[in-house]
Amino acid sequence: MIIREIQQILESWAPKEIAWEQDNVGLQIGSPDRRVRAVLVALDVTRDVVNEARRKKIDLLISHHPLFFRPLRSVRDDDKVGHLVIELARHDIALYSAHTNLDFVRTGVSAALAERLGLVNLRVLSRQSNMYKKVAVFVPAQHAEKVMRAMAEAGAGRIGNYDACSFQTEGRGTFRGMKSATPYVGKRGVLERVPEIRLEMLVPVWNLSGVLAAMRTVHPYEEVAYDVYDLANESQDYGAGIIGDVRPAVTLRIFLSRIRRTLRVPSLRYTGNLRRKVERVAVCGGSGSDLMPLALRESADAFVTADVKYHAFGEAEGAIALIDAGHFETEVPVVRRVADYLKNEIAQRKQTVRVFVSQQSRNPVQYYFS
Repeated sequence: MIIREIQQILESWAPKEIAWEQDNVGLQIGSPDRRVRAVLVALDVTRDVVNEARRKKIDLLISHHPLFFRPLRSVRDDDKVGHLVIELARHDIALYSAHTNLDFVRTGVSAALAERLGLVNLRVLSRQSNMYKKVAVFVPAQHAEKVMRAMAEAGAGRIGNYDACSFQTEGRGTFRGMKSATPYVGKRGVLERVPEIRLEMLVPVWNLSGVLAAMRTVHPYEEVAYDVYDLANESQDYGAGIIGDVRPAVTLRIFLSRIRRTLRVPSLRYTGNLRRKVERVAVCGGSGSDLMPLALRESADAFVTADVKYHAFGEAEGAIALIDAGHFETEVPVVRRVADYLKNEIAQRKQTVRVFVSQQSRNPVQYYFS
C-alpha cells in the first residue's frame, strides 16, 4: 500500500473537513505516493516515539497531536520541533496527524474513552450541523435504481446505522432537444414527456464531488438535471463529546475508582457528593469543560474530561459531578482504536502492512506524592 491509501482509509472514518478550521491535520511530512510496510500509531510525536519508529523501521508515523500547528519559520536541529522534523526526514519516516477530526467523529477519541469506562447507549453530545447537502436528481424511472446505487457507493445516503437511504417521487419530465443535442429519449425538435423519478439523497459535503461524478457516470441523459441544497441538519455521526449510560448505576465513589483503575490515573480532581448515584455520563477526551452546559442539559450525573479550570469546578458544584481525569489519560485510549481500525481495513483489502501501537507514548505530566 501507499500512504495515499492509508490516508483515504483514515479520512473515510474521520474526514479532514470536520476538523477545527485552525487545526493542522493530514499528511505533515512525506510523499503520499511513498510505499508503506510498517505503521506506528502514537498520541504525540516525541524523541522517544521517533527513536522507536527508527528501531522498528517504520514508514509512516500516525499521531493524534500534530507536531506543529502553525507554519514553521525555520527547521533547525537545535530546536525541539525542528530536530524531530529533521530526524523524521533523515530516516524517511512520513508523518500523518489526525487531531480534531478524530475528536469530532462519533467513534473517535471520546467514544474510545466512553467504552473504556464501560458506558453504553453512546451518542454524540454536541452535534455538528451544516455537514450535509441534499442532492435531488431527475432520472428515467427504469434507471433510478442504478443511479441510486452508484450514488450510495460514492458516499450518499448514509444516515446513522443505515446506508443507501433515498426518497423517490414519481413525476413527469419535459424537454426538447435542440439541433446539436443527442437525446437519449425522443427526437430533436420534439417536446418529449417522460416518466421520471425525483431521487433525493443526503451527501456529506466532502463526498459531494465524488457523488455527483458517480451519478453523471451512470445517468443515461446527455444533460443531467439535478439540484444541490444546503442543509442545517445536526449530525448523528460528527460532533464533540459523547454521552452514555452506566449499567447498573453506581455511586460517584465507585465510578471514580473505576476511572482510576481503567485509565491508570494516579489521582483525580473532581467535585460532587461521593454518595451521589451516577447513571448518565458525558465524556470528552482532552480539554472539554466548555461542553459542561450541554452535559447538564442532557441531565448527565457526571462529566469526565480534562484540563478543568478552577471556576468550572465552582460552576459544577451541586449540579453535576465534574471529573478531571487528565489530558493524556482521556485521549490515549484512541491510539489502540486507530491501530485496530487500520489493521481491520488493511486486512479487508488483503494487503500486508504491519501496524504497531507505540510503547513510548508517555504522559508529560507527572504526579508527586510525598
